[in-house]
Amino acid sequence: MANPFPRWTNTLPLKIIGALILLGIGVSAAVNYYFTPKYTRVGYQPDQPVPYDHKLHVGQLGMDCRYCHSFVENSGHANVPTASTCWNCHQNVKTDSPKLEPIRKAIDKNYEHYDGKPVEWVRIHRSPDYVYFDHSAHVNRGVSCASCHGDVGEMVVVHHEESHSMSWCLDCHKNPEKHLRPLDEVFNLKWKAEDLAVEDFKSYITDRFGEDKHGEIANLEDGQKLTQELIGSTLKDLWHIRPPSGNNCSGCHR
Repeated sequence: MANPFPRWTNTLPLKIIGALILLGIGVSAAVNYYFTPKYTRVGYQPDQPVPYDHKLHVGQLGMDCRYCHSFVENSGHANVPTASTCWNCHQNVKTDSPKLEPIRKAIDKNYEHYDGKPVEWVRIHRSPDYVYFDHSAHVNRGVSCASCHGDVGEMVVVHHEESHSMSWCLDCHKNPEKHLRPLDEVFNLKWKAEDLAVEDFKSYITDRFGEDKHGEIANLEDGQKLTQELIGSTLKDLWHIRPPSGNNCSGCHR
């Protein structure tokens, strides 16, 4: 009886096995990259040309985020400090420290190794080119630095704290009340909702929005504990916050 199958089918099982092996390798590589911190950058902690200790400067000395990141309230981008910003203090404090060598080379014209070149900070947080993120829009509506960057005031070396993935952003856009706080607490990395007194929150709302805007908190008595959800939902309504979510792609992708 003649063979009903063409000759090339003799190698078909081997080809199928080979294709499955390649597919398995591809899937494993994709999972290893896209489902791990290698893709989300969580934990990324590069060495900087100047070992700036945020725990010392922010956590212990109480420096405000805006001293170094001075554009964050008015710009879509949060700038990194220039050498002159650092030199404002360090021309009088630990001036000769070897750790400040890049600063002195960039700013101190009396320094023998002065070259005037800016400090090349290593970028930690980076959004894809197709993602539009405006820092000023967020901090001016009560989203704290800590919501996206973690408690930087406790970091000796800053690292990438959150995934900043699309689903992570959408979680906040769908439930912004979990992250909203009074504007004067946005840069207070230690702020907690339960520390805000009812009478102080009422005064804050009255000053900014009027006496008739207390909403759900109007019936709360002084001394009662506030929750993040109550504070956030109140501010969300007062600010008319309606962030783009899953049904409005153009809000973040431009």
